[in-house]
Amino acid sequence: MEWFDLPDAWLGRLLLQRGLALIYLMGFLGAALQFRPLAGERGLTPAPGYLRRVPFRRSPSLFHLHYSDRFLGTVAWTGAALSAALLLGLADLVPLPAAMAAWAVLWALYLSIVNIGQIWYSFGWESLLLEAGFLAIFLGNDETSPPRVTLLLFVWLLFRVEFGAGLIKWRGDTCWRKLTCLYFHHETQPMPSPLSWYFHRLPAPLHRIEAAANHVTQLGVPFLLFFPQPIATLAAAVVVITQLWLIASGNFAWLNWLTIVLAFAAADLSFLLAPPAPAPATPAWFTIATLVLAVLVAVLSYRPVRNLLSPRQQMNRSYDSLHLVNTYGAFGTVTRQRHEVVLEGTDDPVITPDTRWREYEFRGKPGDPGRMPRQFAPYHLRLDWLMWFAALSPAYARTWLRPLAQRLLAGDRPTLRLLRTNPFPDRPPAHVRARLYRYRFTTRQERRATGDWWHRTPVREYLPPLPR
Repeated sequence: MEWFDLPDAWLGRLLLQRGLALIYLMGFLGAALQFRPLAGERGLTPAPGYLRRVPFRRSPSLFHLHYSDRFLGTVAWTGAALSAALLLGLADLVPLPAAMAAWAVLWALYLSIVNIGQIWYSFGWESLLLEAGFLAIFLGNDETSPPRVTLLLFVWLLFRVEFGAGLIKWRGDTCWRKLTCLYFHHETQPMPSPLSWYFHRLPAPLHRIEAAANHVTQLGVPFLLFFPQPIATLAAAVVVITQLWLIASGNFAWLNWLTIVLAFAAADLSFLLAPPAPAPATPAWFTIATLVLAVLVAVLSYRPVRNLLSPRQQMNRSYDSLHLVNTYGAFGTVTRQRHEVVLEGTDDPVITPDTRWREYEFRGKPGDPGRMPRQFAPYHLRLDWLMWFAALSPAYARTWLRPLAQRLLAGDRPTLRLLRTNPFPDRPPAHVRARLYRYRFTTRQERRATGDWWHRTPVREYLPPLPR
């Protein structure tokens, strides 16, 4: 059974497991703090109604047995506590079956949340975390050497993440092939970071180099992950460097962070630290379990691979309700202009041309032109992200924007806690409306003169004033 063990990968496994536990922690904390106003009993898209409409086989979840906001909170905080324990090394302090059970519980709890989260949990990194989390059940602990088969499955996942993202760009927007997409992307991405203004202001030739490097990294380098060492480690290093660049230039929840974590599966880091004492012989049943896992992943990979090869490739799709083997990709299309939906309220009982409107500020998305973009990733601000989609098309907000305005009119505290500021701290406003603005980064001259990061101009009314 020696071929099935990879003792030199002990540090890579350690970083992979700890990194996954950290990402799980971010996911569970987000659910504990955001799920209730978004999809709780009185949320913008209530989960109880969804559970009545969708059967268990299409959306497996513990909440088909019972849903309440209290139970959701119990699940989320339990997941957060277990994630923190695994981050601190719990899995290496218990027997192998108990360690596997701990990872399985994490996966089942987060799957239960994702499968009732509706539009708020429709992002590709949810499936990515679940797929990686399922594989983590079979990574073993200090009682076993790192299993070669499971690590190869992690590399296969990383390959699909990177190669899928590269293909969707090459086949999608023509600006990727012309190397001009980054003329716009840093400005129009969903949630800019503190450095995005500076990235946007790089010279055009550097933007073209960025785009070309992206194609090399996502279309060529992923194949090298399967090569012998040290080539695979060098390929993993390129992936890590690329992801760090993306982390610096934007907020994409835990997508880039988790991609870095996955890269540890391909890296030989044995030169960094002396290996610990040799692990006991791997139990035969555990080796058999990893082989069964490999067969399952191979079978379920058929449709994701077919999607990769299709000229009509889709982004971020799950082919099974357990999110075991998925397809990934991002930014097949890059928007050329940035629009923002701005929510405003007023105390005036009667609206006149002189009515004074005050803005609600969000935590992450652009609002006040003078406020520097903030860094939130790997934490995911779900409402802020959906507001970006709402600005692209009202269809994205059809089910939840009006309820959001109604919650503001009612002064709903859980909803207000999702926002950065409440301009009506004493009593709710008499009216709430939404307006669409065109945003662009200021020029260097404008930045020096005004201190603003953004320049904005009104476009049109997005949601007419709603009375209390």
